[in-house]
This record gives sequence, structure tokens and C-alpha cells, in this order.
Amino acid sequence: MSSTEIDRQWTTRLRHRVARRLPPEKMLPDTQPAYVASWIYVFGVTTLSALAVVILSGFILALKGPQWWHTSGIGHFVNSLHLWSVEIFFFAMVIHLWGKFFMAAWRGGRSLTWVTGVVTFLTSIATAFTGYVSQTNFDSQWISTQAKDGINSTGAGSFFNVLNFGQMLMWHIVLLPLAAVILTAVHVLMVRAKGVVPPFEEKVEAR
Repeated sequence: MSSTEIDRQWTTRLRHRVARRLPPEKMLPDTQPAYVASWIYVFGVTTLSALAVVILSGFILALKGPQWWHTSGIGHFVNSLHLWSVEIFFFAMVIHLWGKFFMAAWRGGRSLTWVTGVVTFLTSIATAFTGYVSQTNFDSQWISTQAKDGINSTGAGSFFNVLNFGQMLMWHIVLLPLAAVILTAVHVLMVRAKGVVPPFEEKVEAR
């Protein structure tokens, strides 16, 4: 096969496009600008770390099932670990989100990066909600019965039935986490590709 024929293959074209947009020196940089040494980026990393704990603890809970996390001491611990990692996840994400908002992080062609962060936040809210109604306790019954009227009034109740435990559990452990993880990965890749937004330029008034 000639080099021209190889260049026409979709795999070759895709590889070249990925290499142009996501070069290795941007994906795994050796250094970062001085302004990256900011607490606002610490909360971004904290969000990613908490997400990893959420996924790991959720994986264990899914393997063991509701009876285990309600009756076992270790199950109570893993369930609490899952809950508090979610709390830290949202706490750090909100601070990171608002911090980047006031820094106008969408500057320099980074608007889509900002949008993916916002959509990830909204997806995470839906994921947390389905988790609350999947606890199989009185709290989940109360939350689902109070939420059903509001959701039904929007028309979403025709395919999103909060009183259906099986459906809510599948949304919580499969569909929504998958969407959140993919969006997070896309967000991080876009940050790497575009770089971290620089601080505002100081305006010097002429005298």
C-alpha cells in the first residue's frame, strides 16, 4: 500500500487530527504557568478526587446490594463514605465553578470548556437525586413521593418515574454516572488542549 493510500484511511486522518488538537506535550505537560498555583485549581482537583471515591465506593455498594449496606457495619461505613465523598464532590465543584465564573474562564475560545463544566454539574445533580431515591429507606420514600408531583407536572414523569425503584437505581448506577464521567473526561481534555485561562491583564491608566 502506497503512502498516499495510507494517508487517505480514516484511521490515519483521525490519528493526525487527534495529534494536532491533543499533542502529548499538552496532555502531559512538564510545567505549568505560575498563575496555576492558585487555590481555585485545588478545588478542581479535589472534585476529581472525590469523583474517584464516589465511583469506587458506588461500585462496592452495587456489588453488595441494599441488604448489605443496611445491615453490615462495613456496609454502613462504605455507604457513609459514598455519601460524604458526594458531599465533598459538590462542595468543591461549586467553589471551582463559581471561581472560574468570576475569572471569566470562557475567555480565549474556552467557552465550550466552561459549558461542559456546567453541564457536568447539572448531570451530577440528577445523579445525586436518583441516589437519594434509591436508598431503600424512609428518606428515599419521602423524597420520591414529594418529588413525583413536581416532575410529573413537567411531563418528564412519563419516562422518569421516581417511584420506580428499579428504574431510579439503573439511572443512578449506569446512565447518569456514565454521562458524568464522560463529560468530566471531555472537560479535562479541553482544559489540557486550550490551556488554563490566564489572569486578567492589568490596565494602566495613562497620565
